[in-house]
Amino acid sequence: MTINCTDTAIIAVDFINEIIHPDGKMAAQGYSKFAQHHNTLDNVASLLTLGRKRGDLIIHVGLGFSEHYAEQPETSPLFGAAKENGILKLGHWGTRFHEKVAPLDEEVVLVKHRVSAFYSTTLELILRTNGVKKLLIAGCATDLAVQSTARDGHDRDFHCTIVEDCCAAGSEDDHQETLKLVKKVANISTLKELK
Repeated sequence: MTINCTDTAIIAVDFINEIIHPDGKMAAQGYSKFAQHHNTLDNVASLLTLGRKRGDLIIHVGLGFSEHYAEQPETSPLFGAAKENGILKLGHWGTRFHEKVAPLDEEVVLVKHRVSAFYSTTLELILRTNGVKKLLIAGCATDLAVQSTARDGHDRDFHCTIVEDCCAAGSEDDHQETLKLVKKVANISTLKELK
């Protein structure tokens, strides 16, 4: 089934409580503090509102693992200790989307088990089925999920734009350095420039 939409999709990646909420178990990594300082969640909410008004396809992608962590890559420096630390378990508060940017009932929600929103998900299938050519990417973290998703989107011939003030990172340096690097495969824009 296709969804009536423009040729643009907004992909909101990893705005889940565990990562972006001040009470999340990963808050110490700096994502929540960055988001609060830069009003990231308010910006993302505005981006989603803009996309809904324009008729863009809205896709929320969240990281998570099943009850027994069967999908967890134990060799990963990033996810290897998820089970041990009891984090990112699907069906729990931590893997729910932050209330400020929660999906509407009619919006697409995908679960991923790795960094990129494309890896082992149906994201590409949904985009192609709905005639999407342009991706507006927002997410946390800029240097991880956002960068990986933009690179994978580029390699699948999508026109990718990272909405920089709709992204969060563990530090300002991580955010800015990543934006400098990813300019080779994606446009960088602000929410204001999209309005």
